[in-house]
Amino acid sequence: MGKFSQDAQELLKQVGGKENIQAVSHCVTRMRFVLVDAKLANVQAIEKIPSAKGTFTQSGQFQVIIGNEVQEFYNDFIAVSGIEGVSKDQVKKSAQGQQTRLQKLMGDLGEIFAPIIPALICGGLILGFRNCIDAIQFFENGTKTLVEVSQFWSGVDSFLWLIGEAVFHFLPVGIVWSITKKMGTTQILGIVLGITLVSPQLLNAYSVASTAAGDIPTWNFGFAQVQMIGYQAQVIPAILAGFALVYFEKFFRKISPAAISMIIVPFCSLLLAVLVAHTILGPIGWVVGDWISSVVWAGLTSSLNWLFAGVFGLLYAPLVITGLHHMTNAIDTQLVSSFGGTILWPMIALSNIAQGSAVLAMIILQKKNERAQQISIPACISCYLGVTEPALFGVNLKYMFPFVCGMIGSSLAAIFSVATGTMAASIGVGGIPGILSILPQYMINFAIAMIIAITVPFVLTFIVGKKKLTLSDLNGEVDNDSIIDVENMTFVSPLQGTVIPLSEVEDKVFSEGLMGDGYAVELKSGEVVAPFDGEVMMTFPTKHAYGIKRSDGVEVLIHLGMDTVELNGEGFECLVKVGDKVKQGAIIARVDLDYVRKHGKSLVSPIIFTSGQHITLQDKKEVLSNQEILQIV
Repeated sequence: MGKFSQDAQELLKQVGGKENIQAVSHCVTRMRFVLVDAKLANVQAIEKIPSAKGTFTQSGQFQVIIGNEVQEFYNDFIAVSGIEGVSKDQVKKSAQGQQTRLQKLMGDLGEIFAPIIPALICGGLILGFRNCIDAIQFFENGTKTLVEVSQFWSGVDSFLWLIGEAVFHFLPVGIVWSITKKMGTTQILGIVLGITLVSPQLLNAYSVASTAAGDIPTWNFGFAQVQMIGYQAQVIPAILAGFALVYFEKFFRKISPAAISMIIVPFCSLLLAVLVAHTILGPIGWVVGDWISSVVWAGLTSSLNWLFAGVFGLLYAPLVITGLHHMTNAIDTQLVSSFGGTILWPMIALSNIAQGSAVLAMIILQKKNERAQQISIPACISCYLGVTEPALFGVNLKYMFPFVCGMIGSSLAAIFSVATGTMAASIGVGGIPGILSILPQYMINFAIAMIIAITVPFVLTFIVGKKKLTLSDLNGEVDNDSIIDVENMTFVSPLQGTVIPLSEVEDKVFSEGLMGDGYAVELKSGEVVAPFDGEVMMTFPTKHAYGIKRSDGVEVLIHLGMDTVELNGEGFECLVKVGDKVKQGAIIARVDLDYVRKHGKSLVSPIIFTSGQHITLQDKKEVLSNQEILQIV
């Protein structure tokens, strides 16, 4: 038994069991599921699991926040469920059918930048540190910097630029590589193409503005001349060039004979991509990138910058929920390239801090609620360090008012930040440590903005929480009115056949009670009837499983046969749809027993109480459909 085996078993039960999981993987903090029917996931029950810190659905994936121990939890989940895990790419591919076009576009953009962000953060911290030692005049009555008074720190400053230059000047290499990696084409070709965009033979992008047009070097082809301009730190040209390479490689791979594809594909793809990048896409991308950064910069520096900042600060946290926040990475990077810094990124760090401060207020309010503390304290810490998902989905969105209070505090802090021109050297750690990425002359302004982002959400959340939170929320008490009293209620069997104790079912998900208590019937009749008056909550596309809920909250899952999902609906007839009201004894499905046997599938059919009740099974070896069989306790 692993450390999280018990919690993993409970999670498997509450997401609807093995049959309801189309794919599962994990990321840094979350379990990621693609569910056959998302409605089967019992969110309230999942959030009561000790290891779970919250749930949310994003981009077609049902995600459960676990925290830093998610790898160990994932391993235990795979062990107890018997499900073979898949990669995040496979999970995302399975979920794409549930995404809008905008979500797919933003998701693609996010996936391109995700592998690069650690380098950007590292580079931003290094630039921030270098700014502290070579730009702030702390010494000799405020006339000299640390670099000017110390040879050692002068050497450190010079040495660290090696990393800063690699991260930012050669950023197009990372972007093109990431595109080829995501699109499944040859990554080394992407690296080579990226290098051609920043080659030392080219005029450095930072020198273009100060170089006269006649002095810019060119390639002279006789009939045409092409300017030899580099694209150091340029984002849009690199993205366009990367996708051009992907297109060319896929095209030539499709038309090239296998015997010579090793020669034709890389040669033609790279040659054309480099040519197009420097003659068409690079210049276009340069103009587009400058236009985007100029528009954003104009909004941040105009007379209405307070309005721009207020709206952005208010809406950034909702953007995180939708996944649209990924686009800010490209804009931030372009701003740094065009203007030597970004006013946008400090607002992002402030938004993270504001949401963390709302959680901090909830920690104080719920100090007697041990369960809430287990979620809120780690969520607050991670939020202050720049990882917002546990705070957003585990606490703030659950109660909603902390989320809104965080948005208000973020908006006010953003207005102050932009009004004072606060600028970061680059993208950094998106929380309190983000101050290290702020240009030295703006650090005091950012510190004041942080105080706003901490104080306002905390005070608002505390005041509103005092009025809104119930005794159960504050103290962790159980609301007895919510308990379903179904003691000694009878239940009639929806199936006819031989009764089998659940412990004897071959599938461990059922036999070990991972989905709930119940029993099984080896079918002798193909008719399936409703065991009580209720509502159809679920019908699987493969017609082999049905969920029905009674008005008092009792919910039952009827699973027809073992591994019958593999029949893809053949041999089954579904007579109801989700939302239908059914009467006890009404036929809801039919099974072709001979077809199922012919295809080697077992007719043993579990009947599970997924709402958590325990049962007392009557001593019966055979049962008829619509015949009383057990007591619900």
